[in-house]
Amino acid sequence: MTHRRLALAVGVALAIATSCATAALAQKASPAAQGARISALMSAGKYAEALPLAQAMVASLEKTNDGRELSAALNNLGQVYAGQGRDDLAEPVYKRAIALMEKSLGLDTGLIAPELNNLAALYQRQGRFTEAEPLFKRALAVSEKSLSREHPDIGRALNNLATLHVKQERFADAEPLFQRALAIYHKAAGPEHPAVATVLNNIGQVNRDLNRDANAEAPIKRSLAIREKVLGPEHPDVARSLNNLAGLYEHQKRHAEAEPLYRRALAIRERALGADHPDVATSTSNLAHFLQATGRTVDALPLAQKTLGANRAQLPVVLPILFAARQQSLLASDKALDDALAAIQRGTQSSAASAVNKLAVRLAAGTDRLAELVRKDQDLAAEAEALDKAIVAAVSKSSAQRDVGAERRSRTRIASIANERAALQKTLAVEFPEYSSLSNPLPLAVKDIQPLLSADEAMVIYSVTKGQSYVVAITREGVDWKEINVGADLLAQKVSAFRKGLDVGKARDSSGKSGLFDLALAHELYLALLGPVEVLTKDKRNLLVVPSAALTALPFHLLVTEKPQAPIPDKLEGYRDATWLLRRQAVSVLPSVVSLKSLRAFARRDHGVKPMTGFGDPVFNPAEGPADRRAAGGKIAARSIATIAYAEFWRGAGVDRARLAQALPQLPDTADELNAVARDVGAAAADIHLGREASETTLKRAALAQYGIVYFATHGLVAGDVKGLGEPSLALSIPDQPTELDDGLLTASEVAQLKLNADWVVLSACNTIAGDKPGAEALSGLARSFFYAGARALLVSHWAVDSEAATRLTTSTFALLKNEPAIGRAEALRRAMLTFADDTSSPQNAYPAMWAPFALIGEREVR
Repeated sequence: MTHRRLALAVGVALAIATSCATAALAQKASPAAQGARISALMSAGKYAEALPLAQAMVASLEKTNDGRELSAALNNLGQVYAGQGRDDLAEPVYKRAIALMEKSLGLDTGLIAPELNNLAALYQRQGRFTEAEPLFKRALAVSEKSLSREHPDIGRALNNLATLHVKQERFADAEPLFQRALAIYHKAAGPEHPAVATVLNNIGQVNRDLNRDANAEAPIKRSLAIREKVLGPEHPDVARSLNNLAGLYEHQKRHAEAEPLYRRALAIRERALGADHPDVATSTSNLAHFLQATGRTVDALPLAQKTLGANRAQLPVVLPILFAARQQSLLASDKALDDALAAIQRGTQSSAASAVNKLAVRLAAGTDRLAELVRKDQDLAAEAEALDKAIVAAVSKSSAQRDVGAERRSRTRIASIANERAALQKTLAVEFPEYSSLSNPLPLAVKDIQPLLSADEAMVIYSVTKGQSYVVAITREGVDWKEINVGADLLAQKVSAFRKGLDVGKARDSSGKSGLFDLALAHELYLALLGPVEVLTKDKRNLLVVPSAALTALPFHLLVTEKPQAPIPDKLEGYRDATWLLRRQAVSVLPSVVSLKSLRAFARRDHGVKPMTGFGDPVFNPAEGPADRRAAGGKIAARSIATIAYAEFWRGAGVDRARLAQALPQLPDTADELNAVARDVGAAAADIHLGREASETTLKRAALAQYGIVYFATHGLVAGDVKGLGEPSLALSIPDQPTELDDGLLTASEVAQLKLNADWVVLSACNTIAGDKPGAEALSGLARSFFYAGARALLVSHWAVDSEAATRLTTSTFALLKNEPAIGRAEALRRAMLTFADDTSSPQNAYPAMWAPFALIGEREVR
């Protein structure tokens, strides 16, 4: 059974302690009685009846000064919203309840556990596990501090944390917590309490996930029996147990027993929760998946279409159904494909794609004034989100680790931002009425995409799911859609193995074939990813790739189109004979399908633009002079610090920049690189900032929006490379005295605050495609921030580049563009890389880590 169908329950309590205004919280009888009534309705699954009572209770208590009662009432209201599937309304209510509780009773009050649990459970539902875990842990800590070890609220906190560990696939951590929670509930309430049923259901599901089917059935069936007896056969919690039992039977191939359980679970949820509830969509998807898995596409299709219509489609469910329906002619081919494309676009929105869309909205504003207003609104929204996350992170900590004054200031600022945005949006509603719709663009259909493509272009779009993956290929003349029999986990393993050979050090390694780039794997990935659509795409000179998941970290241009003579050649020169995809096609990467439209519609057209500004050859050790830096530059350097022990840069509460300065090799060749490119594009000498001028101060004070190209040639630092550095950065000149404005490291969050209007940003540094934190999806770091700041295209690197090679590749690319502007960026980069690879003056030149580090992200054309 797939992970999507995990049905665990959080927030259980014997007296619904997560929601009621208890006597401890309310000294007045009326609020306590109202709270009890609301809790009873929620326990019965009657959220529609509970909502007006919860809203009225909050409205009444707003007029009093009793923060404790109001906090409990808000917590009730949040739970009602959550029960109706309205997490967007529940989240701010929970946060306000937490703030009021802490203000009224102090940071260490045990009474805050219900609010913490509920907010954490909301984050868990949304897959925000890193935010949920510390909240669950604090809820458990304050409960254990204020209550006896066998109190039911401890059981609730243990169960909640355990459910999160299951979602994180940390089963060994989850099981003892579930067992302890079960023991507490048994003792406190007896063996037939709904809380016992909840934990039994969760224990059964864990056994199922660990393939211990023999141990899974009994607890799930016992959970179902308790719930049916105590709550009644039509209660939503009964549907949860039915769903899990059905999933177990499906896994055991007991299909005749599974189907009626799935159908009953769906019927209960539809009656109790309404057709639009997320749990109804989950049950619909579960039944659709079951029907498809048992070969009944004709029955599965209407259910899949229902989730598509509600914008609640699960890609692992709907894509196989639509693909099969197309093959079986149950659905018109173009309809099936457009439905699949819409689901893919809605289900795989990356942070880089979101940044491109925000840029597109600004460019669509039409006037500089409106564009500035939109940017201000977007910046304010980002600031409020960052402050809000900081407050939630603080709330997750113990009182000794809290800065109450800073939290208070953040809340005040968030309130101020809300007022500023309200005024801004009134103006935008009148002057830019399309703002709201443009901010949430509709998915593109095939008929929308084809006119955007030139005659020599093919676009390939990937969707990677747990069980299998899909590729859609589109040209002006045709379209193809194929299944790839490789799921997310295996694909991630293959991409990781592919990248292991891309180390510039291997080009100088005389120790044999160990760790060299594997041509056989590169061919295997070509066959899997592009082979199925080769007929449609292979004759197009330009390939536009829209990757997802692990594929965002795959340099597609290094796929090998024909079977190599050997996985690893006997000599480095042998790599020159490989049939690289790059020899056939220029490759560009797009963050999303809709970004093709966004970037092509709004290429810069004003003629007063300056050609380029650049920053390079920074001073990393202020004690050294230019002559010292040039002398030190004789050695070959990679534009990273990957060979240094990262812990050595850690001192006290932050990065030891003095130690970092000593470790960063100077890059004098980057001055040559920038000057050569500046000559090719006609940039003024005053716009090229080298040495000490290549600083954050210079950058942040420059009018960057007037430049068509913004160029950085320096070291790139990846998040996690240096302890204390939490996000990717570019190393600029390190000042004698660091300040908030200038500490020598331009981080991704600082990049997002820049104001650009650039057709191209060049990041000639190491691994600038990397994510915003270790393990994150590629493009979510510096690339995302530069798109948000105003770049239409980026040149980024996939790994630690050799500095001399980087200089050669970039200068060659710009020289080619100068001589033949019409060829476009992607083709110029392709030719530069192949010229390097085919240079026989050194065996190292043939090794792909040397000549293939760069990728073009975004718009490929010079327009």
